[in-house]
Amino acid sequence: MQEKHLFEYAVIRVVPRVEREEFINAGIVLYCRDQRFLGVMFSVDEDRLRSLCPLLDIEELKEHLKAFEQIAIGNKHAGPIAKLDLAGRFRWLTATRSTIVQASKVHPGLCDDAGEMLERLYNQLVL
Repeated sequence: MQEKHLFEYAVIRVVPRVEREEFINAGIVLYCRDQRFLGVMFSVDEDRLRSLCPLLDIEELKEHLKAFEQIAIGNKHAGPIAKLDLAGRFRWLTATRSTIVQASKVHPGLCDDAGEMLERLYNQLVL
């Protein structure tokens, strides 16, 4: 029987107008220490976002989400945060902030394969 691995994840939310606290789930960030895994999956539903905030700059939002992804993979051109270890990058990505891109509280779980779990959570909570 395969060993289960502890993982942590957060939902990446787009909060077009922070003062209204309305959000749309846009992605998942998942960290599994045992498998040395940190991954991000996201998508942008432009129609839903425009229904909350017609003036939202969708291209700028996509750049912010891509920055999350680049930090997660440790792209050396993504700035000093991307140079942290996996746990440090995950903690930074999931830190509480009052910006247009926010993370939910961190949730734990057990999995066999972190990559498969990332896809499963993405399909359940974002799509």
